[in-house]
Amino acid sequence: MRGNAAGFMVIHEKDWEKSTPEQRDWLVFNTLQSMNNRLVILEARRAWDKAILFAGGVIGGFAAACGLNWLT
Repeated sequence: MRGNAAGFMVIHEKDWEKSTPEQRDWLVFNTLQSMNNRLVILEARRAWDKAILFAGGVIGGFAAACGLNWLT
């Protein structure tokens, strides 16, 4: 069993076969909790991403309007 940089626990087949049913249940539970926590974070970011997109649109629209006025 080893971890990686993304925070996921990688379990090899040999480790899974050697683990007890209680350990397997605990690994599945931890995996589901980790996935849930990551999903909550991603869902919370949606509002922030929309706000940034809106601000970028306003800035881009302003720049386009200034560019059109400058060209004419």
